[in-house]
Amino acid sequence: MSKKSRKKSPKTPSGSPTAKKKTQKTRASTQTRGAKTHPTSASKLSKAGAKAASHKAASKRLKSSEKTSKPAASASAVSAKSLSARSLSAKSLSAKSLSAKSLAEGQKAPAFRLPRDGGNVVTLSDYAGQKLVLFFYPRADTPGCTREAIDFTRLKDAFTAAGTAVLGISADPLKAQEKFRDKHSLGIPLISDEQHEMLEAYGAWGEKSMYGKSFLGILRTTVLIGSDGKVARIWRNVRVDGHADEVLLAARSL
Repeated sequence: MSKKSRKKSPKTPSGSPTAKKKTQKTRASTQTRGAKTHPTSASKLSKAGAKAASHKAASKRLKSSEKTSKPAASASAVSAKSLSARSLSAKSLSAKSLSAKSLAEGQKAPAFRLPRDGGNVVTLSDYAGQKLVLFFYPRADTPGCTREAIDFTRLKDAFTAAGTAVLGISADPLKAQEKFRDKHSLGIPLISDEQHEMLEAYGAWGEKSMYGKSFLGILRTTVLIGSDGKVARIWRNVRVDGHADEVLLAARSL
């Protein structure tokens, strides 16, 4: 072989030791880079796991705080309700006490001007110079109120003979009063006080209770006014049986 052909041939054939060394170096560098890469990905995974664990712990704390805060919120709501109930009870009791103290025996009878059955208007001055009985009843055509109105109707002539007029008062509208009058043939004028003005002035409006519940309503009350225009007698929490007869005796004694 000539010298020129030897020069053109590659210096490091693939099977030569030099090529083997280069291949080994390439594999070593690749393995080194792979070794460097794996720790990095492992650290990233560990950090992600730590963050996930942190989020889970935070969510658990939030849930536990929500659970503990809910009873506190419900307790505060119950407390607010109880306070509201107490304030309403205090208001109703206050209304009751004010109603009870609004009128006393010996005081001048409060003036009034209200419609009565038949469409006429009744005033206190219409009965000036004579005795007057005012019986306040809760509701027209209920059992107790019906018996009371019938009893006063039965004794109407006896009251007239004693120089005493009699009026019945409730918060029922005129139509209900007239129906009540016609159904039981009542001979006593019936006054409608839907705005409770007269009821409050005469202490016949206050707190009542039924089936464990308290509410404001008409307190069955009777007031006897003397010919001088002053309150001579007050009956509160009236019991219907025999009441009209008792009032007649009181009117006769004036």
